[in-house]
Amino acid sequence: MNIVGVWAASPSSNMALYTPRVAAYVSGFSVRERMPTSMLERDPVPLIPVAEAPTRTSTLVIIAFGLVYVVWGSTYLAIRIGIESFPPLLLAGTRHLLAGSILYPILRWKTGVRPTAAHWRMPFITGFLLLFLGNGGVCLAERTVPSGITALLVATVSLWMVLVDWLRPGGTRPGPRVVAGLLLGFGGMALLVGPKNLGGSGRVDPFGVGLLVIASLAWASGSVYSKHAGGLSGSPLMGTAMQSLAGGACLWIAGILSGEVGELHLRAISGRSWAALGYLVLFGSMVGFTSYIYILKKSTATRVATYAFVNPVVALFLGWLLLGESINLRTVIAAAVILTAVLLVITAPHPAPVRTVGRVTEAAEA
Repeated sequence: MNIVGVWAASPSSNMALYTPRVAAYVSGFSVRERMPTSMLERDPVPLIPVAEAPTRTSTLVIIAFGLVYVVWGSTYLAIRIGIESFPPLLLAGTRHLLAGSILYPILRWKTGVRPTAAHWRMPFITGFLLLFLGNGGVCLAERTVPSGITALLVATVSLWMVLVDWLRPGGTRPGPRVVAGLLLGFGGMALLVGPKNLGGSGRVDPFGVGLLVIASLAWASGSVYSKHAGGLSGSPLMGTAMQSLAGGACLWIAGILSGEVGELHLRAISGRSWAALGYLVLFGSMVGFTSYIYILKKSTATRVATYAFVNPVVALFLGWLLLGESINLRTVIAAAVILTAVLLVITAPHPAPVRTVGRVTEAAEA
């Protein structure tokens, strides 16, 4: 996830849908000036109002925002249901291997991009940080941490990114408003794991929170690396597919080494866990990320970054509604504190980003 910059978008963008229509209008206008009336009657060129394209684009942007808000907010719920039957690392590994195996051959055929061995270096590093440590850590943590609280803690990725970007060579020093957001956000995290029965509410499992801190820090590090490293030019989705394959392979290797394979019994996997895996592959990894890339092109960085604020709210609500997860006073106060901190950080003024061709910001999603 990167909340401060918007990069060049995929060449397979939906904008290509509108270009021929505008071209038809312009070419039709210029040709009509030179064509005899009889020819116009035989072969009329329909005039399509240019204003129609922006209207349709606005509708698609609204739909894409809704998908990012709801789909990525619901992936935490899907993970929670998936690990009821699947070992956590194998669930994450299978999800990303399947998504990458579907997207990679399609994108190779559609874009004509043929990645070399050198092109795999960056997807392997980001796949290790974002998917193996980041997403794998989320799946492990959700064994003891409710899905809504998990999403709330993952929202702190935007805070960790500020620190990582500051500490890197040539990094950007955060301003007073961002520092205030950092202090407030980490204070909200401390509240979640503070003294037992604070305000009559139990605390969140400290070990699970520790896993989520490591996962969020890894995701932030991978995102900052992805932003500044040279990647596969011209195809953000191809880079994502390669990242999914690399991260999925790392997760499966870890699952084998940790003994999770011995815990995997296909006949014992429930129908709802299979459905959760399918949802994570189709909607979480494919539909959600495609929508994210689209809004990166069509909207501002500040508006796109609002998903970091909305996703935890969606996750908290769905966890309460569908899984009966409690929302107590401690959770409400911590959520208000953390989300206020995220809002401070994502709305703070930032230096203008350097535009990098073919790169897309990494989004923090489960």
